[in-house]
Amino acid sequence: MIKVQVDNFNIANEIDELKQIHQDLGAIVSFTGVVRGGSGDQKITSMVLEHYPGMTERELSAIETKARARWQLIDCLIIHRYGTLVPGDNIVLVVTISKHRNDAFQAASFLMDYLKTSAPFWKKELDAEELGNWVKAKQEDQEATKSWQNTAEHEKDDE
Repeated sequence: MIKVQVDNFNIANEIDELKQIHQDLGAIVSFTGVVRGGSGDQKITSMVLEHYPGMTERELSAIETKARARWQLIDCLIIHRYGTLVPGDNIVLVVTISKHRNDAFQAASFLMDYLKTSAPFWKKELDAEELGNWVKAKQEDQEATKSWQNTAEHEKDDE
């Protein structure tokens, strides 16, 4: 399930809703991303997230489909917010549910690596002077995403 929204989300409520639907689960893994306040001299006062409605949901659905094909998931939830957020606000929630923990952990990690590097969101961090910097994917995030691609290629070779 994909939700792209302005409104905040309640992590516990989202997970409880999934637990009500699925009684045959064995593992729930969740990741919540929040707006950082910055570090050192760089203090972030807000973050503006933009996206293209329709395209964003299609892209997130496509990566969710890949995760479902790769791991034995019972269900999956991705919530990503857009608009203006301040430090401490929730940005993203990824929940994966499976019968066994490894599938849930692997799928959640895969989805987050994708969201950090390739999801069609544009993020601008603003400071006290309202000067902004567009956020780019970090090298370590790029490498993590690339490792999933390499793993998929090795899995194909093993078949």
